Amino acid sequence: MNESKNKLSMEELTSYAKRRGFVFQASELYGGIGGFWDLGPYGAELADNIKSSWWKFFVYKNANVVGVNTTIIQNPKLWKASGHIDTFVDPMVDCKECKHRFRADHVAGIDTNDLKKLDEKLKETACPNCGAKHSFTPARTFQMMFKTYVGPIEDDANVAYLRPETAGGIFAQYENVRETTRKKLPFGIAQIGKAFRNEITPGDFIFRLRELTQMELEVFVHPKQAKDQYAEWKQKCMDWVQSIGLSKENLQYHDHADDERAHYAEASVDIQYNYPFGFKELYGIANRTDYDLSAHAKESGKDLTYFDEATGERFIPYVIEPSVGVERLLMAVMLDAYDEEEVGGEKRVVMRFKNEIAPVKAAVLPLSKKPELSGLAKDVFAEIAGDYNVEYDETQSIGKRYRRQDEIGTPFCITVDFDSLEDKAVTVRERDTMKQERIKIEELKAYLDEKLKP
Repeated sequence: MNESKNKLSMEELTSYAKRRGFVFQASELYGGIGGFWDLGPYGAELADNIKSSWWKFFVYKNANVVGVNTTIIQNPKLWKASGHIDTFVDPMVDCKECKHRFRADHVAGIDTNDLKKLDEKLKETACPNCGAKHSFTPARTFQMMFKTYVGPIEDDANVAYLRPETAGGIFAQYENVRETTRKKLPFGIAQIGKAFRNEITPGDFIFRLRELTQMELEVFVHPKQAKDQYAEWKQKCMDWVQSIGLSKENLQYHDHADDERAHYAEASVDIQYNYPFGFKELYGIANRTDYDLSAHAKESGKDLTYFDEATGERFIPYVIEPSVGVERLLMAVMLDAYDEEEVGGEKRVVMRFKNEIAPVKAAVLPLSKKPELSGLAKDVFAEIAGDYNVEYDETQSIGKRYRRQDEIGTPFCITVDFDSLEDKAVTVRERDTMKQERIKIEELKAYLDEKLKP
Protein backbone atom coordinates (compact mmCIF):
# COMPACT_ATOMS: atom_id res chain seq x y z
CA MET A 1 0.00 0.00 0.00
CA ASN A 2 1.36 3.42 -0.98
CA GLU A 3 2.08 5.74 1.91
CA SER A 4 -0.49 8.50 2.09
CA LYS A 5 0.86 12.00 1.55
CA ASN A 6 -1.82 13.69 3.65
CA LYS A 7 -1.31 14.60 7.30
CA LEU A 8 -4.32 13.02 9.02
CA SER A 9 -5.09 9.43 9.95
CA MET A 10 -8.65 8.17 9.59
CA GLU A 11 -9.21 8.48 13.35
CA GLU A 12 -7.87 12.04 13.36
CA LEU A 13 -9.98 13.03 10.35
CA THR A 14 -13.16 11.60 11.90
CA SER A 15 -12.50 13.43 15.17
CA TYR A 16 -11.60 16.69 13.43
CA ALA A 17 -14.67 16.56 11.17
CA LYS A 18 -16.96 16.26 14.19
CA ARG A 19 -15.12 18.77 16.39
CA ARG A 20 -15.22 21.45 13.71
CA GLY A 21 -18.78 20.80 12.52
CA PHE A 22 -18.14 19.11 9.16
CA VAL A 23 -19.56 15.60 9.68
CA PHE A 24 -21.63 14.02 12.45
CA GLN A 25 -22.74 10.43 12.89
CA ALA A 26 -26.38 10.07 11.89
CA SER A 27 -28.74 9.48 14.83
CA GLU A 28 -25.82 9.89 17.23
CA LEU A 29 -28.33 10.71 19.98
CA TYR A 30 -29.56 7.10 19.70
CA GLY A 31 -26.22 5.39 19.22
CA GLY A 32 -25.88 6.01 15.49
CA ILE A 33 -26.69 3.77 12.53
CA GLY A 34 -24.07 2.01 10.43
CA GLY A 35 -23.28 3.49 7.03
CA PHE A 36 -25.12 6.79 7.55
CA TRP A 37 -23.55 10.18 8.32
CA ASP A 38 -24.94 13.72 8.53
CA LEU A 39 -23.18 16.83 7.28
CA GLY A 40 -22.80 19.58 9.87
CA PRO A 41 -22.89 23.34 9.15
CA TYR A 42 -19.49 23.46 7.48
CA GLY A 43 -19.76 20.05 5.82
CA ALA A 44 -23.09 21.06 4.26
CA GLU A 45 -21.57 24.28 2.91
CA LEU A 46 -18.47 22.47 1.64
CA ALA A 47 -20.57 19.81 -0.11
CA ASP A 48 -22.85 22.42 -1.69
CA ASN A 49 -19.83 24.34 -2.97
CA ILE A 50 -18.32 21.15 -4.41
CA LYS A 51 -21.61 20.38 -6.16
CA SER A 52 -21.85 23.93 -7.48
CA SER A 53 -18.30 23.78 -8.83
CA TRP A 54 -19.03 20.44 -10.52
CA TRP A 55 -22.22 21.77 -12.10
CA LYS A 56 -20.50 24.89 -13.42
CA PHE A 57 -17.57 22.91 -14.84
CA PHE A 58 -19.48 20.04 -16.42
CA VAL A 59 -22.83 21.66 -17.30
CA TYR A 60 -22.50 25.42 -17.66
CA LYS A 61 -19.13 25.29 -19.42
CA ASN A 62 -20.32 22.73 -21.96
CA ALA A 63 -22.93 23.88 -24.46
CA ASN A 64 -23.90 20.27 -25.16
CA VAL A 65 -24.67 19.29 -21.54
CA VAL A 66 -27.97 19.84 -19.69
CA GLY A 67 -29.18 18.83 -16.25
CA VAL A 68 -32.14 16.91 -14.82
CA ASN A 69 -33.48 16.04 -11.38
CA THR A 70 -35.21 12.65 -11.39
CA THR A 71 -36.99 10.83 -8.58
CA ILE A 72 -35.41 8.44 -6.09
CA ILE A 73 -38.15 5.84 -6.62
CA GLN A 74 -38.69 4.73 -10.23
CA ASN A 75 -40.77 2.03 -11.86
CA PRO A 76 -39.08 -1.26 -10.85
CA LYS A 77 -39.05 -2.27 -14.53
CA LEU A 78 -36.29 0.29 -14.96
CA TRP A 79 -34.05 -1.63 -12.55
CA LYS A 80 -34.96 -4.90 -14.22
CA ALA A 81 -33.88 -3.49 -17.58
CA SER A 82 -30.63 -2.05 -16.21
CA GLY A 83 -29.71 -5.39 -14.65
CA HIS A 84 -29.73 -4.13 -11.07
CA ILE A 85 -32.42 -6.52 -9.84
CA ASP A 86 -30.48 -9.52 -11.10
CA THR A 87 -26.86 -8.41 -10.84
CA PHE A 88 -26.51 -5.49 -8.39
CA VAL A 89 -25.04 -7.78 -5.78
CA ASP A 90 -21.93 -8.09 -3.65
CA PRO A 91 -20.27 -11.33 -2.55
CA MET A 92 -20.65 -12.03 1.16
CA VAL A 93 -19.14 -14.49 3.65
CA ASP A 94 -19.53 -15.14 7.38
CA CYS A 95 -16.87 -16.30 9.79
CA LYS A 96 -18.15 -19.44 11.55
CA GLU A 97 -15.97 -18.73 14.58
CA CYS A 98 -16.74 -15.10 15.47
CA LYS A 99 -19.96 -14.73 13.43
CA HIS A 100 -18.77 -11.52 11.75
CA ARG A 101 -19.95 -10.81 8.20
CA PHE A 102 -17.67 -9.49 5.46
CA ARG A 103 -17.50 -8.48 1.81
CA ALA A 104 -15.85 -11.57 0.36
CA ASP A 105 -13.84 -9.67 -2.25
CA HIS A 106 -12.47 -7.28 0.39
CA VAL A 107 -11.27 -10.12 2.61
CA ALA A 108 -9.86 -12.06 -0.36
CA GLY A 109 -8.11 -8.98 -1.72
CA ILE A 110 -9.30 -9.53 -5.29
CA ASP A 111 -11.76 -7.42 -7.27
CA THR A 112 -14.22 -10.03 -8.54
CA ASN A 113 -17.73 -11.35 -7.99
CA ASP A 114 -16.76 -14.85 -9.16
CA LEU A 115 -17.82 -16.99 -6.19
CA LYS A 116 -15.56 -19.93 -7.11
CA LYS A 117 -12.48 -17.70 -7.31
CA LEU A 118 -13.37 -16.12 -4.00
CA ASP A 119 -13.90 -19.46 -2.24
CA GLU A 120 -10.55 -20.68 -3.52
CA LYS A 121 -8.74 -17.55 -2.34
CA LEU A 122 -10.46 -17.58 1.05
CA LYS A 123 -9.43 -21.15 1.87
CA GLU A 124 -6.13 -19.96 3.32
CA THR A 125 -7.22 -16.46 4.35
CA ALA A 126 -7.51 -15.61 8.04
CA CYS A 127 -10.58 -13.89 9.40
CA PRO A 128 -9.79 -10.16 9.76
CA ASN A 129 -11.70 -10.06 13.04
CA CYS A 130 -10.68 -13.16 14.99
CA GLY A 131 -7.75 -14.54 12.97
CA ALA A 132 -9.29 -17.99 12.46
CA LYS A 133 -8.43 -19.91 9.29
CA HIS A 134 -10.68 -22.24 7.28
CA SER A 135 -13.63 -20.56 9.03
CA PHE A 136 -15.51 -18.85 6.21
CA THR A 137 -18.86 -19.95 4.87
CA PRO A 138 -19.08 -20.39 1.08
CA ALA A 139 -19.34 -17.02 -0.66
CA ARG A 140 -22.87 -16.01 -1.66
CA THR A 141 -24.41 -12.96 -3.28
CA PHE A 142 -26.30 -10.22 -1.48
CA GLN A 143 -28.80 -7.85 -3.18
CA MET A 144 -27.70 -4.29 -2.42
CA MET A 145 -30.83 -2.37 -3.37
CA PHE A 146 -33.08 -1.15 -0.57
CA LYS A 147 -36.59 -2.51 -1.09
CA THR A 148 -39.78 -0.62 -0.24
CA TYR A 149 -43.47 -0.64 -1.21
CA VAL A 150 -45.56 1.92 -3.05
CA GLY A 151 -49.07 2.31 -1.65
CA PRO A 152 -50.75 0.80 1.40
CA ILE A 153 -50.43 -2.88 0.45
CA GLU A 154 -47.08 -4.60 1.04
CA ASP A 155 -47.08 -7.31 -1.62
CA ASP A 156 -45.01 -8.25 -4.65
CA ALA A 157 -47.16 -6.13 -6.97
CA ASN A 158 -46.18 -2.96 -5.07
CA VAL A 159 -42.44 -3.57 -4.63
CA ALA A 160 -40.17 -0.65 -5.46
CA TYR A 161 -36.54 0.20 -4.78
CA LEU A 162 -34.55 3.19 -3.62
CA ARG A 163 -32.32 4.01 -6.55
CA PRO A 164 -28.78 2.59 -6.29
CA GLU A 165 -27.51 5.22 -8.74
CA THR A 166 -28.86 8.36 -10.39
CA ALA A 167 -28.09 7.19 -13.93
CA GLY A 168 -31.31 5.15 -14.26
CA GLY A 169 -33.50 8.23 -14.22
CA ILE A 170 -31.29 9.88 -16.84
CA PHE A 171 -31.65 6.95 -19.23
CA ALA A 172 -35.42 6.86 -18.68
CA GLN A 173 -35.65 10.55 -19.66
CA TYR A 174 -33.09 10.43 -22.49
CA GLU A 175 -35.66 10.69 -25.29
CA ASN A 176 -37.66 13.47 -23.58
CA VAL A 177 -34.49 15.50 -23.01
CA ARG A 178 -33.28 14.96 -26.57
CA GLU A 179 -36.61 16.04 -28.06
CA THR A 180 -37.20 19.09 -25.86
CA THR A 181 -33.64 20.46 -26.03
CA ARG A 182 -33.08 19.50 -29.69
CA LYS A 183 -29.57 18.32 -28.82
CA LYS A 184 -27.39 16.60 -31.40
CA LEU A 185 -24.74 14.00 -30.62
CA PRO A 186 -22.56 14.18 -28.70
CA PHE A 187 -24.57 15.58 -25.80
CA GLY A 188 -24.72 14.94 -22.09
CA ILE A 189 -27.28 14.80 -19.29
CA ALA A 190 -26.07 15.56 -15.76
CA GLN A 191 -27.63 14.90 -12.38
CA ILE A 192 -26.74 15.36 -8.72
CA GLY A 193 -28.76 13.37 -6.22
CA LYS A 194 -29.05 10.77 -3.50
CA ALA A 195 -28.40 7.07 -4.08
CA PHE A 196 -28.80 4.15 -1.69
CA ARG A 197 -26.75 0.97 -1.40
CA ASN A 198 -27.24 -1.60 1.33
CA GLU A 199 -23.52 -2.19 1.75
CA ILE A 200 -22.53 -5.37 3.60
CA THR A 201 -19.70 -3.64 5.43
CA PRO A 202 -19.87 0.16 5.22
CA GLY A 203 -16.88 1.86 6.72
CA ASP A 204 -13.80 4.06 6.48
CA PHE A 205 -15.81 7.03 7.74
CA ILE A 206 -17.73 8.52 4.78
CA PHE A 207 -15.87 6.53 2.11
CA ARG A 208 -18.34 3.63 1.90
CA LEU A 209 -21.90 4.65 2.73
CA ARG A 210 -25.42 3.27 2.53
CA GLU A 211 -26.80 6.69 1.64
CA LEU A 212 -24.64 8.81 -0.63
CA THR A 213 -24.78 11.72 -3.04
CA GLN A 214 -23.75 11.11 -6.62
CA MET A 215 -22.72 13.51 -9.36
CA GLU A 216 -23.19 11.66 -12.63
CA LEU A 217 -22.94 12.60 -16.27
CA GLU A 218 -24.17 10.43 -19.14
CA VAL A 219 -22.67 11.55 -22.47
CA PHE A 220 -24.43 10.11 -25.53
CA VAL A 221 -22.11 9.71 -28.50
CA HIS A 222 -21.80 8.12 -31.92
CA PRO A 223 -20.15 4.68 -31.53
CA LYS A 224 -17.25 5.83 -33.72
CA GLN A 225 -16.65 8.82 -31.43
CA ALA A 226 -16.74 6.81 -28.21
CA LYS A 227 -13.00 6.22 -27.87
CA ASP A 228 -12.12 9.90 -28.31
CA GLN A 229 -14.97 11.05 -26.07
CA TYR A 230 -13.88 8.62 -23.37
CA ALA A 231 -10.36 10.05 -23.42
CA GLU A 232 -11.68 13.62 -23.39
CA TRP A 233 -13.97 13.17 -20.38
CA LYS A 234 -11.35 11.16 -18.51
CA GLN A 235 -9.01 14.16 -18.76
CA LYS A 236 -11.75 16.66 -17.87
CA CYS A 237 -12.49 14.77 -14.67
CA MET A 238 -8.83 14.78 -13.67
CA ASP A 239 -8.57 18.50 -14.46
CA TRP A 240 -11.62 19.31 -12.33
CA VAL A 241 -10.60 17.42 -9.18
CA GLN A 242 -7.26 19.22 -9.29
CA SER A 243 -9.01 22.57 -9.81
CA ILE A 244 -10.85 22.19 -6.48
CA GLY A 245 -7.68 21.50 -4.54
CA LEU A 246 -6.63 17.86 -4.84
CA SER A 247 -2.88 17.62 -5.30
CA LYS A 248 -1.50 15.80 -8.32
CA GLU A 249 0.73 13.62 -6.14
CA ASN A 250 -2.32 12.19 -4.36
CA LEU A 251 -4.05 11.19 -7.61
CA GLN A 252 -3.54 8.41 -10.10
CA TYR A 253 -5.41 6.57 -12.86
CA HIS A 254 -6.27 2.90 -12.50
CA ASP A 255 -7.37 1.31 -15.77
CA HIS A 256 -9.64 -1.67 -15.23
CA ALA A 257 -8.42 -5.05 -16.42
CA ASP A 258 -10.79 -7.37 -18.28
CA ASP A 259 -11.84 -9.15 -15.08
CA GLU A 260 -12.43 -5.86 -13.22
CA ARG A 261 -14.74 -3.95 -15.52
CA ALA A 262 -18.43 -4.58 -16.10
CA HIS A 263 -19.26 -7.04 -18.86
CA TYR A 264 -20.86 -4.34 -21.02
CA ALA A 265 -18.04 -1.77 -20.66
CA GLU A 266 -15.58 -1.39 -23.52
CA ALA A 267 -13.23 0.56 -21.25
CA SER A 268 -13.31 1.90 -17.70
CA VAL A 269 -10.91 3.73 -15.43
CA ASP A 270 -10.84 5.02 -11.87
CA ILE A 271 -9.27 8.22 -10.71
CA GLN A 272 -7.89 7.06 -7.38
CA TYR A 273 -7.05 9.24 -4.38
CA ASN A 274 -4.38 8.41 -1.83
CA TYR A 275 -6.53 8.12 1.30
CA PRO A 276 -4.96 7.20 4.67
CA PHE A 277 -5.73 3.56 3.77
CA GLY A 278 -4.11 3.80 0.34
CA PHE A 279 -5.10 4.60 -3.23
CA LYS A 280 -8.82 3.91 -3.66
CA GLU A 281 -11.51 4.86 -6.17
CA LEU A 282 -12.61 8.48 -6.14
CA TYR A 283 -14.01 8.96 -9.66
CA GLY A 284 -15.14 6.36 -12.19
CA ILE A 285 -15.26 6.89 -15.97
CA ALA A 286 -16.64 4.20 -18.27
CA ASN A 287 -17.45 3.60 -21.92
CA ARG A 288 -20.73 1.75 -21.38
CA THR A 289 -21.26 1.11 -25.13
CA ASP A 290 -24.94 0.96 -26.20
CA TYR A 291 -25.84 -1.35 -23.30
CA ASP A 292 -28.08 1.04 -21.36
CA LEU A 293 -30.28 2.43 -24.11
CA SER A 294 -30.50 -0.99 -25.80
CA ALA A 295 -31.63 -2.60 -22.54
CA HIS A 296 -34.24 0.07 -21.86
CA ALA A 297 -35.50 -0.05 -25.45
CA LYS A 298 -35.96 -3.81 -25.18
CA GLU A 299 -37.70 -3.73 -21.78
CA SER A 300 -39.95 -0.75 -22.56
CA GLY A 301 -40.68 -1.58 -26.18
CA LYS A 302 -39.85 2.02 -27.13
CA ASP A 303 -37.60 3.10 -29.98
CA LEU A 304 -34.52 4.80 -28.52
CA THR A 305 -32.49 4.91 -31.71
CA TYR A 306 -30.93 8.17 -32.86
CA PHE A 307 -31.30 9.42 -36.43
CA ASP A 308 -28.32 11.33 -37.77
CA GLU A 309 -29.71 13.77 -40.34
CA ALA A 310 -26.26 14.46 -41.78
CA THR A 311 -25.46 10.83 -42.62
CA GLY A 312 -28.89 9.19 -42.72
CA GLU A 313 -27.76 6.66 -40.08
CA ARG A 314 -30.02 5.28 -37.36
CA PHE A 315 -28.31 3.71 -34.34
CA ILE A 316 -28.32 3.31 -30.57
CA PRO A 317 -25.87 5.85 -29.07
CA TYR A 318 -22.95 4.77 -26.92
CA VAL A 319 -22.67 6.24 -23.42
CA ILE A 320 -19.60 7.68 -21.70
CA GLU A 321 -20.25 7.92 -17.95
CA PRO A 322 -18.15 9.91 -15.47
CA SER A 323 -19.47 9.35 -11.92
CA VAL A 324 -18.26 10.58 -8.53
CA GLY A 325 -19.57 10.47 -4.96
CA VAL A 326 -19.75 13.79 -3.11
CA GLU A 327 -18.84 12.31 0.27
CA ARG A 328 -15.68 10.58 -0.99
CA LEU A 329 -14.71 13.82 -2.66
CA LEU A 330 -15.44 15.87 0.46
CA MET A 331 -13.24 13.51 2.44
CA ALA A 332 -10.38 13.85 -0.07
CA VAL A 333 -10.69 17.63 -0.16
CA MET A 334 -10.47 17.82 3.64
CA LEU A 335 -7.44 15.54 3.72
CA ASP A 336 -5.64 17.57 1.06
CA ALA A 337 -6.53 20.93 2.61
CA TYR A 338 -5.39 20.10 6.15
CA ASP A 339 -2.08 21.66 7.13
CA GLU A 340 -0.09 22.38 10.27
CA GLU A 341 2.65 24.95 10.81
CA GLU A 342 4.43 26.62 13.71
CA VAL A 343 3.63 30.28 14.29
CA GLY A 344 5.10 32.14 17.25
CA GLY A 345 6.10 28.88 18.92
CA GLU A 346 2.57 27.46 18.67
CA LYS A 347 1.01 24.96 16.28
CA ARG A 348 -1.32 26.56 13.76
CA VAL A 349 -3.87 24.27 12.10
CA VAL A 350 -5.30 25.55 8.83
CA MET A 351 -7.62 24.18 6.17
CA ARG A 352 -6.24 25.50 2.89
CA PHE A 353 -9.43 25.09 0.89
CA LYS A 354 -9.64 26.69 -2.53
CA ASN A 355 -11.67 29.89 -2.17
CA GLU A 356 -14.35 28.53 -4.49
CA ILE A 357 -15.27 25.67 -2.18
CA ALA A 358 -14.41 27.11 1.28
CA PRO A 359 -17.47 26.71 3.54
CA VAL A 360 -17.16 30.26 4.91
CA LYS A 361 -15.70 32.97 2.67
CA ALA A 362 -15.18 35.70 5.26
CA ALA A 363 -15.60 36.32 8.98
CA VAL A 364 -16.34 39.68 10.60
CA LEU A 365 -14.59 39.97 13.98
CA PRO A 366 -15.07 43.06 16.15
CA LEU A 367 -12.05 43.61 18.38
CA SER A 368 -14.33 44.20 21.35
CA LYS A 369 -17.94 43.62 22.36
CA LYS A 370 -18.37 47.31 23.13
CA PRO A 371 -21.58 48.61 21.52
CA GLU A 372 -19.87 51.15 19.29
CA LEU A 373 -17.65 48.45 17.78
CA SER A 374 -20.22 45.66 17.58
CA GLY A 375 -22.69 48.06 15.98
CA LEU A 376 -20.22 49.00 13.24
CA ALA A 377 -19.15 45.35 12.81
CA LYS A 378 -22.77 44.29 12.27
CA ASP A 379 -23.10 47.02 9.64
CA VAL A 380 -19.98 45.63 7.91
CA PHE A 381 -21.50 42.13 8.05
CA ALA A 382 -24.74 43.38 6.49
CA GLU A 383 -22.74 45.13 3.76
CA ILE A 384 -20.90 42.01 2.56
CA ALA A 385 -23.25 39.12 3.45
CA GLY A 386 -25.69 37.63 0.97
CA ASP A 387 -23.65 36.67 -2.08
CA TYR A 388 -21.55 34.22 -0.07
CA ASN A 389 -21.39 32.74 3.41
CA VAL A 390 -20.05 35.19 6.00
CA GLU A 391 -19.72 34.58 9.75
CA TYR A 392 -19.98 37.07 12.59
CA ASP A 393 -18.06 36.21 15.78
CA GLU A 394 -17.39 38.43 18.80
CA THR A 395 -16.60 35.83 21.49
CA GLN A 396 -13.10 35.01 22.85
CA SER A 397 -9.84 36.78 22.03
CA ILE A 398 -9.09 37.88 18.49
CA GLY A 399 -6.23 35.34 18.29
CA LYS A 400 -8.51 32.44 19.18
CA ARG A 401 -11.09 33.62 16.68
CA TYR A 402 -8.44 33.76 13.96
CA ARG A 403 -7.41 30.19 14.77
CA ARG A 404 -11.00 28.98 14.72
CA GLN A 405 -11.53 30.47 11.27
CA ASP A 406 -8.22 28.95 10.10
CA GLU A 407 -9.46 25.53 11.18
CA ILE A 408 -12.65 25.76 9.12
CA GLY A 409 -10.76 27.20 6.15
CA THR A 410 -12.11 30.78 6.02
CA PRO A 411 -10.02 32.70 3.42
CA PHE A 412 -10.51 36.20 4.90
CA CYS A 413 -10.96 37.54 8.43
CA ILE A 414 -12.16 41.14 8.77
CA THR A 415 -11.30 42.88 12.02
CA VAL A 416 -13.26 45.94 13.09
CA ASP A 417 -11.18 47.90 15.62
CA PHE A 418 -11.39 51.26 17.37
CA ASP A 419 -9.53 52.96 14.49
CA SER A 420 -12.40 51.83 12.26
CA LEU A 421 -14.65 54.32 14.02
CA GLU A 422 -12.42 57.12 12.76
CA ASP A 423 -10.95 56.01 9.42
CA LYS A 424 -13.96 53.92 8.27
CA ALA A 425 -11.60 51.08 7.36
CA VAL A 426 -11.09 47.49 8.51
CA THR A 427 -8.15 45.09 8.67
CA VAL A 428 -8.43 42.14 6.29
CA ARG A 429 -6.28 39.11 7.17
CA GLU A 430 -5.60 36.51 4.49
CA ARG A 431 -5.70 32.91 5.71
CA ASP A 432 -2.71 31.30 4.00
CA THR A 433 -0.14 34.08 4.31
CA MET A 434 -1.66 35.79 7.41
CA LYS A 435 -0.85 39.06 5.65
CA GLN A 436 -2.99 41.97 6.84
CA GLU A 437 -4.27 44.83 4.73
CA ARG A 438 -6.24 47.95 5.62
CA ILE A 439 -9.32 48.36 3.41
CA LYS A 440 -11.96 51.09 3.39
CA ILE A 441 -15.37 49.75 4.41
CA GLU A 442 -16.98 51.24 1.30
CA GLU A 443 -14.45 49.30 -0.85
CA LEU A 444 -14.62 46.03 1.11
CA LYS A 445 -17.33 44.29 -0.92
CA ALA A 446 -15.55 44.98 -4.22
CA TYR A 447 -12.25 43.85 -2.67
CA LEU A 448 -13.73 40.51 -1.55
CA ASP A 449 -15.59 40.00 -4.82
CA GLU A 450 -12.30 40.33 -6.69
CA LYS A 451 -10.39 38.05 -4.32
CA LEU A 452 -13.09 35.38 -4.29
CA LYS A 453 -13.55 35.19 -8.04
CA PRO A 454 -13.04 31.55 -9.25
